[in-house]
Amino acid sequence: MTTRNVDRAGVRIVYDVHEGPPDATPLLLSHGYGLSRRMWDGNVDALSATRTVITWDMRGHGDSDSPDRQNAYTHAETVEDMVAVLDACDVDRAAVGGLSLGGYMSLDLYRTHPDRVRCLLLFDTGPGFKNDESRAKWNANAENIAAEDDDLGLARAARGMLAQKDASVIRSLPDVAVPTLVLVGADDTGFLNAADYMARVIPDATKVVVPDAGHEANIDQPAAFNDAVLRFLTSLREEHQSR
Repeated sequence: MTTRNVDRAGVRIVYDVHEGPPDATPLLLSHGYGLSRRMWDGNVDALSATRTVITWDMRGHGDSDSPDRQNAYTHAETVEDMVAVLDACDVDRAAVGGLSLGGYMSLDLYRTHPDRVRCLLLFDTGPGFKNDESRAKWNANAENIAAEDDDLGLARAARGMLAQKDASVIRSLPDVAVPTLVLVGADDTGFLNAADYMARVIPDATKVVVPDAGHEANIDQPAAFNDAVLRFLTSLREEHQSR
């Protein structure tokens, strides 16, 4: 494993590259709000046995920089951070996955840069809200998180990245044209309906429910999580080879 960083207009974004077989599509993993790339520590060994795995810290998180400007924390900036990491790794097209906020941003990456995504892996994730009132409640909760957080980077990330401005991501789901894994912990009650919805609306979606797991299924049940991810990625490779 090597730790590297890329400069994004003065903001240092830190990422790890776990080298794997070079003939397989690399996997980019994005963490949830308030976490870091370390959340994948129980998964990268198994996953990188089949392909290169890239993990990274969002701005305001982990070892990446925390800019002091609120307008530096947006969905668009986060997506461009992901693109910059892929570019720095010379990866044209990746399997793109993430948990919670990381999954939402993976969907937004596909929405804005579909040519960079071979497939999507959405873990304990929601796609946002069509209903303005529901979105307002979500954003009020994000503001409460920000107000209670002494870490200014995380507080700004809550206001600019966890909060949602519109319904662009959820409305893009029917247009997702790549195979998608929707994985959710059986005890992640706040995201079970979202998983059902994404599995129903995304045209080529596979849903997996991990028993005895909550909102961090990869941490709660790493073996079951790894198996599900590897089965999904292997099925895509076999499908490609059979053509």
